[in-house]
Amino acid sequence: MPKLNGAPLDCGAALERWGAMVFRLAWHTLGRREDAEDAAQEVFVALVQSSASFRDEAHLQRWLVRCTIHRCRNLTLSAWRRHTVPFPTGWDVPAYGPDPMDQSVSEAVGRLPVPYRQAICLHYVEGYTAQEIGRLLGCPRGTVLSRLSRARTLLRTYLKEEVL
Repeated sequence: MPKLNGAPLDCGAALERWGAMVFRLAWHTLGRREDAEDAAQEVFVALVQSSASFRDEAHLQRWLVRCTIHRCRNLTLSAWRRHTVPFPTGWDVPAYGPDPMDQSVSEAVGRLPVPYRQAICLHYVEGYTAQEIGRLLGCPRGTVLSRLSRARTLLRTYLKEEVL
């Protein structure tokens, strides 16, 4: 049973508090709702089965982000995923509301390389600073800033292509 500040962790409360963040990060990393649901579920199963002791909520949150990134990487590299065929376009629930601009941005973000998608999601959706993202991803702050800059440049290009 995991512990938070020396007391048993209420995993249900952790799921309630950080479940949406874990799911969004997995979705932005993997690009498919079904895969994101699988990854998010695996993260919280790992938490329940863990015997980790977390110093504070920030430590737990960092653990959840790192675990999500690792689960997504494992799922991406799995032989099972390489041999599956996705549902046809239109079967997936849109990532955002019915606004076509939201859908365009979501599709453009989905075209980014995984490290750029993760940086964009953690910065713009979850609100982390470049320094915090660097700690979460295990890379220097400058690398995070570079990924964010390159991602914004690519997004501008993708969205301009769509308008033309």
